[in-house]
This record gives sequence, structure tokens and C-alpha cells, in this order.
Amino acid sequence: MSDEQEKSDNPVVSGLVALLAVSVAVGLVLAGVALVATQVLGIGDDSSSSAGASRHESAIIPRPSHTGGSGPQVTLDTEETSLESEDAGPGATESSTEATEREKAITLQAGQTAVGNFDRIDLSGVYPGGEGAILQVQRFENGAWADFDATIPVSNETFTTYVQSALVGVNKFRVIDNRTGDASNPVTVTVG
Repeated sequence: MSDEQEKSDNPVVSGLVALLAVSVAVGLVLAGVALVATQVLGIGDDSSSSAGASRHESAIIPRPSHTGGSGPQVTLDTEETSLESEDAGPGATESSTEATEREKAITLQAGQTAVGNFDRIDLSGVYPGGEGAILQVQRFENGAWADFDATIPVSNETFTTYVQSALVGVNKFRVIDNRTGDASNPVTVTVG
């Protein structure tokens, strides 16, 4: 027997060559299937994205700028206010004095709407331009506002305190600056 005949008759070498050939063939077929599938499904294709955006579009982000103004950055206004808009009809504008008065108004907010008898009622608010003022808490009793046994100092144009009431039922509270006569909006808390 010759050496060539012995090499070709070796079954291990023949099996490895056949296995390698089959692996390459299967790999090529799978690569072709994957390529066709990505083309059909549009995976990785930027030109046909679901949002319809082109490659050259980008988000436009404005540069940050100082908004100006002074006073607190949080407004605790609990009543709806109408904003002036360009499409508002005639008579929808308000005078500048009314706007100035609203900007300087005391805004009061209650932390609770209902509490138990003599439970804590948190009161907080904003008093633009009222830095250093002392506010008197009042409760609506017998058809008139009566001073409640609580005063609140204004610091950084904001104030916060708490009161307790043994008067069962609906209690209305407000704060007033006795020096200027400015009063807040009333807040209602049910006690009992």
C-alpha cells in the first residue's frame, strides 16, 4: 500500500474534513438567512425608522437663561387664575394695578382639610413683599373674623405654623398683616 492510499483511508481525518465543510456550509446559510431577515424587518436601517425622522434631524434644546424675578420659586395659590392669552376675547385683560395687587396678595394653604378635635392644622403660605411682617391668624366666628391665638413671622416671603381648634364643625382660617391690612384667602378645615 502506498502512503497516499493510507492517508485517504484514515477515517478520522475524513470525518474532520467533512465536519468542517458542513460547519462552513451551515454558517453561510445562517448568515444569509439573518441578512435577509434584517432587510425584510428593517432592523438596523436608519432611513425607515418608525418615527419617520431623517438622519440629519436632531433635538433643538434651548440655551438656559435666567428667568429673573424675585421672591419664592413656589406659588401656593389654591384658586384658579386665568392667564391672559393672545386668543382671549375683548374684556379678558386686567389692569396692571389688579395684577400688582394679586402679586402682593397673601396666599394661605391648609395642610389638612379635615382633622379630629384639637388635632394639628398646618398653615403655610407666601407673602410677596412681606419680608419681616408678623401675620395674625384669624378664624371666622359668628359672622366676623376674630383673632386666633397665633402669630406667624414671614421669612423669605414665606410663612408656616400650625393651629389647633376645639370648635367642632367647619372652621375658616385666614392670616392678616395688621400693619398693612393685607389679608389672605380663607381656608376651610372641618374639625371633629
